Amino acid sequence: MSTTPDAAPGPVGAAPIAPEAPAGAAAGPGEDPTGIELHRSEPHRSEPDAGEAQSGGPHAGEPHAGELQPLEATRDAWQSLALTELQQRRAELLAEITTLEQRRRQIEQELASSFVGQADAVARRLKGFQDYLVGALQDLAASADQIELVAQPLLVQPSPLDQAPAVQVPPPPAVGLFSQDEDLIRERLESFSGQPDFQAEPWQLRRTLEASGAQLLEQWFIDQGGRGAQPSSGSRLRNGVVTAAAIAILGELYGDRFQTLVLASQPERLGEWRRGLQDCLGLAREDFGPSSGIVLFERADALVERADRLEERGELPFIVVDAWEPAVETPILQFPLWLAFVAGPGERLEAQDYA
Repeated sequence: MSTTPDAAPGPVGAAPIAPEAPAGAAAGPGEDPTGIELHRSEPHRSEPDAGEAQSGGPHAGEPHAGELQPLEATRDAWQSLALTELQQRRAELLAEITTLEQRRRQIEQELASSFVGQADAVARRLKGFQDYLVGALQDLAASADQIELVAQPLLVQPSPLDQAPAVQVPPPPAVGLFSQDEDLIRERLESFSGQPDFQAEPWQLRRTLEASGAQLLEQWFIDQGGRGAQPSSGSRLRNGVVTAAAIAILGELYGDRFQTLVLASQPERLGEWRRGLQDCLGLAREDFGPSSGIVLFERADALVERADRLEERGELPFIVVDAWEPAVETPILQFPLWLAFVAGPGERLEAQDYA
């Protein structure tokens, strides 16, 4: 018995080839006597071409190798683009981090140079401003004390032509003010020339008065009657010792019924006067102020107003004018006690250079 070889694959929908019928078998209905089954219901299909037969047909399940290459190329391009963007973003972040680190180091250097390196200069400036502020506040307190809160009534004075001429009595000579206290003044001046008493009571001289200073005060008390100018001792410190000796003597003569008014047109000069008098008389900061024994002024008009108010209350103002003041204001000359220091040639040049 012979066998039939396997049928070659044909196109989809082709009729299969039936195996040979055995010899002598009768052909059934619808069968060809040759042994090939006939299918009249299917139309005739043409044979597939060589390309379709080799590729497995146009409807094969797997794509061709030529179709996979564009897909892989597209995928690689997208991956490369995403990787490039990530690398670029990373580089930008690293650059920003580097910039911020540099800025942080710069800020640390600026802080170190501003708060540590310049601490001494800042402290000196603050100390100078503090001294100036203390003087300014003292002047402000003195000005506030001089403000008239109650309006003064307006007084209309009659004309001098309507009044009878009055006989003006000349004031007593200035030298007579201390004429009865000459012995006490000389005794105190002589005691001030000895050894200083550092443990003396406040408002008593604690420093040694030089012979030139004692001679200056003797002339001012006895010959000038406490009103006049005297040559400067050469420095504000020495003038402070002379003024402190005068205050100590006036304190024994008048007690608490007088107040010392110092005129100097610069806060630095007033600061030197305050420190000098505080050291020579053993005073405290509370002793300098409108209601204390010594008041410091930068303006002559404010000093004159204060002196007028003291006289109205029955007290005696003692006015001291700094040697660097260019001139003595005329209203100061009307008061019974004033001492103006006259600067020498060297002090004038120093004052001009300072100005």
